[in-house]
Amino acid sequence: MAMASARTYIGIDGCRAGWFCVTLDEVNGWSCRVAPDARAVGMLVMEADSVLIDIPIGLPDSGPDGRLCDAQARQLLGRGRAASVFSAPARRTLGASCYTNALELNRQATGRGLSKQAWNIVPKIREIDTLLGDNRVLRGVLRECHPEICFWALNGKQAMHFNKKKAQGQQQRLRVLERYFPQCHALFKQACSELLRREVARDDIIDAMVCAVTAKDGYGRYRTAPVNPALDGQGLPMEILYYLPDRHAA
Repeated sequence: MAMASARTYIGIDGCRAGWFCVTLDEVNGWSCRVAPDARAVGMLVMEADSVLIDIPIGLPDSGPDGRLCDAQARQLLGRGRAASVFSAPARRTLGASCYTNALELNRQATGRGLSKQAWNIVPKIREIDTLLGDNRVLRGVLRECHPEICFWALNGKQAMHFNKKKAQGQQQRLRVLERYFPQCHALFKQACSELLRREVARDDIIDAMVCAVTAKDGYGRYRTAPVNPALDGQGLPMEILYYLPDRHAA
């Protein structure tokens, strides 16, 4: 579907082929694409009003406590889904050559180890960190969110019950999305038909959609965990954005 000339909002999730991106506009236009690298992401961000991405941005330099935003996100989700938010690595791990090296670097910085999940996305974190370091104008437009927190907020502060990798979990998330983005089923069907699973997983599509819906509906009304985010050593906020619809905002 062709996009109209209007404000645009983008949700991005990492995928094996690069970055899966969903663009929404003010007149119900939508599109989706794969950005192969951070350079392509940067070009999209330059043309958008707000972009929310599922990747840690602000990173801790040292200390045992980690990012407050990760801890608060786990508290919001509760015991059932808290494990979906894992602790972001310390900044020095971005230079690690392997998982063993990353473990040592993270322990030196924080006194803690590093999950395999966190290590697996270090290349993606490095990409976006470099993009924001080289293009400071993108800061404030490209910001961090977490899909499970986005769903929690859009679902009346109720976390998703089922695993997003399973069909039951994907259908549950699509039912939440259709309240805010009725075309979500059409976008999901199109992306599934055009993209190979080994390039873009089905949950990557859904995660990018909820990031885009949050970017659009929450524009100018975002909430952050924590309320007053600290900045990391590069001046990047350690925050996770979400949007509470008016009926759930109390």
